[in-house]
Amino acid sequence: MTETLLDFFKALAHESRLRIVGLLAQREYSVQELAALLDLKEPTVSHHLAILKAQGLVTVRAEGTTRWHALDTAALESLSRRVLEATEAAAPLAADENEARILAGFVDADERLKEIPASRRKRAVVLRWLMRMFEPGQRYTEAEINGYLKSRHWDCATLRRELVGHRMLARDAGIYWRLPKAQWRDETIGP
Repeated sequence: MTETLLDFFKALAHESRLRIVGLLAQREYSVQELAALLDLKEPTVSHHLAILKAQGLVTVRAEGTTRWHALDTAALESLSRRVLEATEAAAPLAADENEARILAGFVDADERLKEIPASRRKRAVVLRWLMRMFEPGQRYTEAEINGYLKSRHWDCATLRRELVGHRMLARDAGIYWRLPKAQWRDETIGP
């Protein structure tokens, strides 16, 4: 997937190709029309179109001796989805590089917690990462909270207590809810 992304970005890393994509997003064009609009020679436009075609971004249809080029929006949407999926799967989301490094040490490729950090600062990073599972305004039973947390680590009771202790989750009569970030206990300072 990484190679596909690199090839895609290399294909679009040229001003003329970007301009061609922009024009083709509006309607079909022939090489001659594109050359006139872009003030380029026809062989140059053909070269750029060949690179875009190789990435599957441009389709061609023949009509007599004229070849009409169009942007393949379905391929572009598919690639966009793959880029997003690859980005999400590549690493857990983090606010900065330090948090990303901490998460990389504690979260495996399946987004499961390898262990609960002993360091308060690192534990706070992991807890913030876990809070992505819980929606503001949503109420959860203890069984639901445990289910979400077990999908990340076997010791859901410790994680649940930590989330409540860090004022990330509140509870009353077995019902839990996410507290606003402004109320979370800041543990970014310390060992």
